[in-house]
Amino acid sequence: MTNKVTFEKQNLERIQAVESSFGAAGRPLCKPGRVLMGQGRLMKQGRRKPQPKAFFLFNDVLVYGSIILNGRWHKNQKIIPLEDIQQEDMEDGVELRNQWLIRTPCKSFFVSAPSVEEKRAWMEHIEACRSSLLQGGSRKPGSTFAVTWIPDRAAFRCMRCFNKFSPTKRRHHCRKCGFLVCNSCSKQRAVIDHIHPTKKLRICRLCHTGRGEEEMPRPRGDSTGKSSSEEEDGTASSDEEEGEGMIQCCAQSSWADSQMYLWGQTGIYAYPKSMHLRPQ
Repeated sequence: MTNKVTFEKQNLERIQAVESSFGAAGRPLCKPGRVLMGQGRLMKQGRRKPQPKAFFLFNDVLVYGSIILNGRWHKNQKIIPLEDIQQEDMEDGVELRNQWLIRTPCKSFFVSAPSVEEKRAWMEHIEACRSSLLQGGSRKPGSTFAVTWIPDRAAFRCMRCFNKFSPTKRRHHCRKCGFLVCNSCSKQRAVIDHIHPTKKLRICRLCHTGRGEEEMPRPRGDSTGKSSSEEEDGTASSDEEEGEGMIQCCAQSSWADSQMYLWGQTGIYAYPKSMHLRPQ
């Protein structure tokens, strides 16, 4: 009983520390029944290059953000309900090794871990938390997921009109098919329900007519140039491009064991078959 009380007290302190690290701009993370199951750094593929991100796995959500001040502070907080996540294992790419794909309704993106063991630990922990959450019956798994975006460097021509990109003919992404297109080929806007229920997003002319997927097959592959993703804002710039590249993704992730009431385990452990702490 003493260990359980101590664990719950320390769990609350850890969650409060994560919440504070995002500052006033971050959303509250403290919630009855919420447990911080693990945390660490992963490389996330942006529209231009991979960037290190801090990831925090709770028993009901996955939170990540940009790293500032050597990891003491974070920004650009993103919160993903675990029931909305679908994972897919991927082969190593040129830039990202030990990578896998995380799909969600609003965005889909590649992440990579420092080692195969770390990758396996993250994938297994996410899936175990997600499965435990869904067993309660109050949450339903996501069924519609955002497409991954083609990285900027993967195409030098518009993937619709095939004219070359230039300083005046800039790259844009169709939110429906993820292709790199010019402004002339993506003047249309449409609501894509699983990304945003009311906001009209940029789509290419072929997706506007419903012929996007018929006209050109969707590329498949890894994060090196065949698919990627980014936040669903409408700007060409990205918060992922802000000088974070010097921060190395090398620290080993830490994990909680909610049955043994322990924190700080590293590497892989046998995930408990059931969790006694669940969001209310």
